[in-house]
Amino acid sequence: MRVKILSSLRRLAAMNPFVIDVIFSVVVAVTSVVFGFLLSEEAAQLGYARRPWDAAGVGLTLVVTLVLAWRRRAPLTVLGVAWVAGLVFHVAGYDARLNELPQLLVLYTVAARRLPAVSVPCALAVAASWWHAAVLAPDNYTWPNIVQGSLMVAVVWSFGNRTRTVIKRNKQLADLTERLRRDQEGRARRAVTEERLRIARELHDVVAHHMSVIVIQAGLARYVFGSDPPTARQALTTIADTGSEVMGEMRRLLAVLRIDANDSADERADSYDPVPGLGRLDQLTERVRSAGVPVEVSITGTVRPMPPGIDLCAYRIVQECLTNVLKHAGPATARVSLDYGAELELRISDDGRGAPDTPEGDGHGLIGMRERVKLYKGTVKTGSKPSGGFEVVVTLPLPSPGTDIQPLTPGP
Repeated sequence: MRVKILSSLRRLAAMNPFVIDVIFSVVVAVTSVVFGFLLSEEAAQLGYARRPWDAAGVGLTLVVTLVLAWRRRAPLTVLGVAWVAGLVFHVAGYDARLNELPQLLVLYTVAARRLPAVSVPCALAVAASWWHAAVLAPDNYTWPNIVQGSLMVAVVWSFGNRTRTVIKRNKQLADLTERLRRDQEGRARRAVTEERLRIARELHDVVAHHMSVIVIQAGLARYVFGSDPPTARQALTTIADTGSEVMGEMRRLLAVLRIDANDSADERADSYDPVPGLGRLDQLTERVRSAGVPVEVSITGTVRPMPPGIDLCAYRIVQECLTNVLKHAGPATARVSLDYGAELELRISDDGRGAPDTPEGDGHGLIGMRERVKLYKGTVKTGSKPSGGFEVVVTLPLPSPGTDIQPLTPGP
């Protein structure tokens, strides 16, 4: 039964704390009035009262206790009313043992809601009221009552001030938690944006190169369809092979996006195909040659394994440069030079008509190339050659044996 009552009170307090305060103040008022009647006969005999219990005493007691209902809404005002009414009650000669506890209850609320600069003077005022009541008591109880009152005021103020500190700390923790949540959401949004940009670069590199080959081969097949059927068939074969390859690469990228966190390790492994690297450079150059652009490849230094990120970066740079030769250089020969030293130097040049004059400056391909190289702390130099044509020189730092180069993490 008691558990049900407490549960009901908690639900009521959660819905409307003022109702609980009203009920509490009524209980305190009834208890104080009842004690006033019970102690009225012996109060004068023991020296605690000079005036008998009457309607005025009951009225002052009701003021001191019923005002507790507003202690959360206006704690300072309620404490002032309770303090003045209690002082008038004692000065009038009523029982000095009554109407002191309500002031302690209000003091707790003041200490819990106000800074010490406000609550400490209030505590001193309540202590003075207790000292005044102790002086009105019999002489042999004066000092014990003063000590008891001082201790009670100090304990109540300490508990109230501690509650204020805990509430303030909880609020700070809640604010910090909210800031951390917003920061995590911001980081998640930035991560999504960066991943979208990475995938966009991958799609651009894959689609732009392969579609350039397809367009050129399709034009060649249309041009020689009637006069040179074998050449037309070879062009169509190249188109079919290139289309299959670009579909495979796009399927690999889209498979990464579709991977579910609940997939098994084998299913995830099947969803990833090996990323391209310089090991597939022969396939890339052969495809460009089949599109009608001669490609010369030279390699100096000792070829050695590279981190997957740098390997992919180097492959995409060569792919983008050869795609630009297909699209912009006209009749030209492309040259790809790889120099393995302390750094990997890529030099891709052609003897065509040079870079196109466009008001936009660098296209998406060159912008993506610069972003890739910057990610791995490399450098890019581009420009037309004095003898004609266009040249791209890229340097990528290579790790020493047993170490790896981590890509730069974009800042917030």
